[in-house]
Amino acid sequence: MTVRAGFDVIGVGVGAMVFNERGEVFLSQRGPKAKNERGTWEFPGGGVDYGEKLVDAIRREFLEEYGMVIEVTELLGVDDHILPDEGQHWISPTYLARHISGEPQIMEPGKCSAIGWFTLDNLPAPLSVITQHDIITYQARRT
Repeated sequence: MTVRAGFDVIGVGVGAMVFNERGEVFLSQRGPKAKNERGTWEFPGGGVDYGEKLVDAIRREFLEEYGMVIEVTELLGVDDHILPDEGQHWISPTYLARHISGEPQIMEPGKCSAIGWFTLDNLPAPLSVITQHDIITYQARRT
């Protein structure tokens, strides 16, 4: 029997708010093969492999999924990402990061339908649950 992170046991899914030199933030739209919240926009991330550090996981995910090199600057927060309708529970640390190099592209089209850079006052909708939490946390830190 295979144990599935997020379904059979609590999973760890790390994400990042990645900003470019114009102060815009990178978001991706979850595709038809995403594990949950298909069609929503999110600050991207992914699962943490056994023995992998959180910051290494988020750097790996951005490189694998979008061809981007990022510099992680600090931990924004950690939240419970509980999706009762989908039977999932994740612990979701989110980092703040800067785009260093690589023109963003969709490298896993089944998992991602669209990408883009957005200002925080003009984000696409609908946003994923964890992305909504991250925005609240980020805005509270800025005031």
